[in-house]
Parts: sequence; C-alpha cells; structure tokens
Amino acid sequence: MQARSALFDLYGDYLRARGSRAPVSALVRLLAPLDIAAPAVRTAVSRMVRQGWLHPLRLASGPGYLLTPKAARRLDEAAARVYRTGRGGWDGRFDMILLHEPVARRDAARLTYLGYGPLSEQVWVAPKASEEVEALLNEAGTGFERFSASHTAGSPGAIRIVGRAWDLGQIGRAYEEFVESARPAMKAITPRSTDEEAYAARFRLVHGWRSFLFHDPQLPPALLPPGWPGVKAALFFDKHATRLRPAADRHVERCLQSAARGGRVGFSEP
Repeated sequence: MQARSALFDLYGDYLRARGSRAPVSALVRLLAPLDIAAPAVRTAVSRMVRQGWLHPLRLASGPGYLLTPKAARRLDEAAARVYRTGRGGWDGRFDMILLHEPVARRDAARLTYLGYGPLSEQVWVAPKASEEVEALLNEAGTGFERFSASHTAGSPGAIRIVGRAWDLGQIGRAYEEFVESARPAMKAITPRSTDEEAYAARFRLVHGWRSFLFHDPQLPPALLPPGWPGVKAALFFDKHATRLRPAADRHVERCLQSAARGGRVGFSEP
C-alpha cells in the first residue's frame, strides 16, 4: 500500500468526520500499523501539498495538515460510492461524451474513475452524469460535445453499449477475488483482537474495496447480468466494515488524543 493512497483513505474514512485535519504525529501513528514508515508519510504529505490536496496548518499539538476544499469534495464523492449512499434508480439515459481527439492515458484513467467507459477512443459513456467531467476535459485542453442518450432499460441496445464500454467479466472476477483474498483476514479478527489489529484489517479492507472506484462504474441493476458478483462482494464488505468500525474508531481516537497530549514521533515538516 502506497503512503499517498493510504493518506487519502485515512482522511476520507476517518479524519473527514473529525475536522478534516490531524497533526503529523498522528498521521505517522495511524499509518504505522500498515507498515508505512515516517519518511514515506513525509514524502506523501509533501506531494499532496504540492498537488493541492492538503494545506499545512499549526495545531496546538504541532504542525498538521488540513484537507483542501478540492480534496474534501473528492473524498465525499468517493465515500458516497464506497458506501453506496444516495444512489437512486436509472432513468434509462447515458451521458455521452464525444471527444474531438483521444485523451492522454492519465485523463482516460480519470474518466474511468468518474464512471465513464469507452465505446471508442473518442466516445465515452456513463450511466450517470458526472459533475466533474467537463472540468476534467477543459483542464486537459480537449474539445468535446456532450449528449444525453436514452435507451429502454434492459433493451439489447443498452446491454450492447455496456458490453462495449466495460469488461464486466473481468470486473466480476475481481469482485470474487476480493472476497476470497479478504476472507482470511476478516476471520482472524475476533473479539480478542486489539483495536489496532481491527483498525489495520479494516483499513486494508476499505483500501481494497476503494480500488473498485477505478474500474467499476457501479452500473444500475437493470444493466447488470444475473447473479452479479458485485452484490455478494458488497454484502461481504458492508458486514465486516461495519463490524470492525467501533474498534477502528477507538484506535483512531487514541492516536489523535495521544498527539494532542504532545506525543511526538520523529517527523520533520516537508
């Protein structure tokens, strides 16, 4: 697990609800159970500051970092997708983007993250319009046209579009592998486990689940094949993320309280 990715997970899953800020000593303590050392945290924080995701500030317990508004919006959107809150049905419409020219690989990955799939290098579709897509393409300097295209839910045309834009077989297998790989770690956490052990196990569970945001557009049920593995995987994730949350929260609170009391970890400001 990379330090930068872990910091996004940490802020999004735990610190966003606690003022979106933390002293650097707490960041180090909270990533230590994931085998991420202080120098890696320092490097990742520096990079996130340069990229506009974190803002340095002085806390009573020492130097700390606050989420920028851009980062807060992105993490809130990610959390809604991770925990599937506020999702309604499908109105039968695809958001269609016609690019004037193909985008670079980095921007294609960003389109995928927003839920878009390619019908060709210059035609992208999503079952739900993203508020970020126009800003992304303007930033990339790519000209485009945008349309709303409708199909009857479950019609052969809609299913063909989905089959061209996304490899559902590969995504489904990834969900099955996620459950199989995570199950032993979840079984290992019992009432006798420490809060830190539960926190580390839950952190890795959420981190693995969050990776699906980069591959799965979270299609509505009308566009998914029968017996979709993502449903079983979601039930597995919800069960264990909820079960381990109290212990994980206790560990986070202890680390933050220790930092507030002046607990120090070797860490120099970037």
